[in-house]
Amino acid sequence: MSSIKQTGEKKMMFFSGRSHPALAEEVASHLGVELTPTTLRDFANGEIYARYQESVRGSDAFVIQSHTEPINKWIMEQLIMVDALKRASAKRITVVMPFFGYARQDKKGRGREPITARLMADLFKTAGADRLMSIDLHTSQIQGFFDGPVDHLFAMPVLVNYMKDKIDLANTTVVSPDTGRVRLSERWADTLGTPLAFIHKRRDLDVANQVKVNEVVGKVRGRTCVLIDDMIDTAGTICKAADALYEQGATDVIVAATHAVFSDPAVDRLKNSQVSEVIVTNTLPLPEEKKFDKLTVLSIAPVIARAITEVFSDGSVTSMFEGDC
Repeated sequence: MSSIKQTGEKKMMFFSGRSHPALAEEVASHLGVELTPTTLRDFANGEIYARYQESVRGSDAFVIQSHTEPINKWIMEQLIMVDALKRASAKRITVVMPFFGYARQDKKGRGREPITARLMADLFKTAGADRLMSIDLHTSQIQGFFDGPVDHLFAMPVLVNYMKDKIDLANTTVVSPDTGRVRLSERWADTLGTPLAFIHKRRDLDVANQVKVNEVVGKVRGRTCVLIDDMIDTAGTICKAADALYEQGATDVIVAATHAVFSDPAVDRLKNSQVSEVIVTNTLPLPEEKKFDKLTVLSIAPVIARAITEVFSDGSVTSMFEGDC
């Protein structure tokens, strides 16, 4: 394989930062190209050095980096790589961020707070990015923060195809862990043809300090419940939602999420929970110490590779998900 994929006068070049090399190599394999050789190293004070070992002039450049911990370092590395491409005369630069860092702060909840999702978009635009590509953004409005095309990809088809062979759909309910994920859960329920339920967090006025109570709204008794979320961070919300479902008579609870952030104590919580299986994708790297028996990791590489191919060939990324979302 070559590090360049040529179509007519266009040439694709694929680059990767250091945060998740396994995913980058898998995407490259699906694309039929090799990762362009790149020198990336840290100076003694932690600053990052980047240099491409081949000419990138006139290329359609795709730069992949997963925003995992230490998240600030890997975001900065991707910004530096984009800047290097811009200064080396790449024709178009597409930033591929399977997980969009800082996406949870997409609006001001209170005064004097930042909107970091917008800041991220501005940083990549300033660095020289022409296009962004990400999977299951925390909120769809983030697409409007970047001054240019944003390809919003979905992991749902990958997760759903796996689930269809695992569960009895006639006895399954899709559940949103809170009201914020209801729209995502609705798409799941429509695709699987199942009922929808959600967990309503309300204040118990009869208890001191206004303790939150999880109230299940929907049909869950005697059924398998599939809890849906875009990410699992500390797993507190998911585990409490699972407990509430079992209290309301669910026979089984399965969790499906795109991004396995798994900040401590997520792994311990999930291992010790009543959840029977946790299904995630490999948008973020998972070291061995964060893997456990209940965990299933599905590859998102084919989705990313197809989206890159559609962009490179001036095709339709939207067509990949028509009928699914």
